Amino acid sequence: MPHDSNDHTHAHSVLPSDPALRVNALETLLMRKGLIDLNALDAIIDTYQNKIGPQNGAMVVARAWSDSAFCNSLFSDTTKTVADLGFYGRQGEHIVALQNTDKIHNIVVCTLCSCYPWPLLGIPPTWYKSDAYRARAVREPRKVLAEFGVALLNDTSVRVWDSTAELRYLVIPQRPEGTEGWSELQLAELVTRDSMIGTGFPKDAQ
Repeated sequence: MPHDSNDHTHAHSVLPSDPALRVNALETLLMRKGLIDLNALDAIIDTYQNKIGPQNGAMVVARAWSDSAFCNSLFSDTTKTVADLGFYGRQGEHIVALQNTDKIHNIVVCTLCSCYPWPLLGIPPTWYKSDAYRARAVREPRKVLAEFGVALLNDTSVRVWDSTAELRYLVIPQRPEGTEGWSELQLAELVTRDSMIGTGFPKDAQ
């Protein structure tokens, strides 16, 4: 619709507000025009959900917890270090690792769209792409974290990182207590997707 139109009900204002509805509407339109193959699209989604998903990031976190040399390399040059493990490609060109400590808690958001380290975490969850999360994570991060069940001490600083097309982030959560001597595979089982975004903690050691 032309910008000088007297009708101010622009096209974008009548699009569905929910990201999932927008995706479905766009998918339907592209299919009707013959521009996408639904089977090919399903294969891509399956790849990122089940083959290139959060388990990759969990392996990186587990190794950082158990291998000090790897950990130093990870924080020195994250992109190269994870690429050496075979985790690279689209949406993973420039990655920076962030370390959570007793005094600092990191949380990642993309305020413009949904930039996300796909090779490490797979496809971003629906809430990560929502307007509410994108706005509130910056404005009131502690309240947002509390709604995710992340309770922090008052003297723990919260740092919000805005992911972009040029730079994406991976949060390295704190290692759970009682995991001394655990293998990397055992440790990786404790790492959750949300803990690598900053909106959750790893699972407790059983």
